[in-house]
Amino acid sequence: MSRMFVNSLQDGETVDEVYLLADRQLRANRNGDTYFLGQLRDRTGQISGLLWNVNESIVSHINTGDYVRVKGKVQLFQGNLQVILTRIDLATDESVNSEDFIPQSNSDVLVQLERLREILLGLNDSDLSELMQSFLSDDEIVEGLKTAPAGIRLHHAYHGGLLDHIVNLCETASRLTDLYPNVDFNLLLAGIFLHDLGKIRELSYDTSFQYTDEGQLIGHLIIGIEMLDDKIRETEDRTKQDFPKEKALRLKHMIVSHHGAYEFGSPKLPMTPEAIALHHLDNLDAKTNEFQSLIESDPNAASHWTPYQPNMQRKLYKGSAE
Repeated sequence: MSRMFVNSLQDGETVDEVYLLADRQLRANRNGDTYFLGQLRDRTGQISGLLWNVNESIVSHINTGDYVRVKGKVQLFQGNLQVILTRIDLATDESVNSEDFIPQSNSDVLVQLERLREILLGLNDSDLSELMQSFLSDDEIVEGLKTAPAGIRLHHAYHGGLLDHIVNLCETASRLTDLYPNVDFNLLLAGIFLHDLGKIRELSYDTSFQYTDEGQLIGHLIIGIEMLDDKIRETEDRTKQDFPKEKALRLKHMIVSHHGAYEFGSPKLPMTPEAIALHHLDNLDAKTNEFQSLIESDPNAASHWTPYQPNMQRKLYKGSAE
């Protein structure tokens, strides 16, 4: 029997399938009765599942990141599809193919890696190209790039997403060199590579996308600085030359400022041409990918609009099917 992927579900359809529980909450309705709200995910998208009149003891054994078998019926409510559940259980005794649940890159990871090597090892700055060599010779980092997402739920949230994000930014920056002659594009390309590299350790991404303890306690900005310091020392040992202090400061500044604002988690605002360029390039690629992903993963194909996105404070227009 073929799998009932999220993007194939239709109003009125009976569901009996295994999904990844991406989030779980107990909420109260207007009468004060509690109900279970779960986000059911596979590699094609995500849909809400609601189980009425439950308490914590009934669902306490089910946690975010678990594979669950659900039974219920698809319902169209206020223009959005959801599943009204009659049962939700751990899928403990079933064979689960993780490829059904973890989104994958549409790009060839090895081709993307080769393109990244070509860009970074071809930098017209010997200090930076040697530093990039130290990173790209690290098998743990390379393996992380092959599978790490750039985010858990938002932009490039799929295996290889971080690599796609980095290469996209490098390609975009490379097309702008003639327009901004005062920007050091060697430095910018190195900063693009480094800005989110800490996510290799900030996130776990084997069977589900979650934060590691290190990610929760420190975050990818600080992790990225640690990784850069380690590779600068390694590069200095290998080349027998000191790495220029100002270049190191500029690289670190790009890492800590690339979110662009204090309220978005940057401890410093961008203060160099390269840092402000990185921030806006990063935001462009992240937001565009996020919009496209939400549009493509919306299970309600009949609607011209996605459901309301609370983090964006808007719905997204998908256009007509014609």
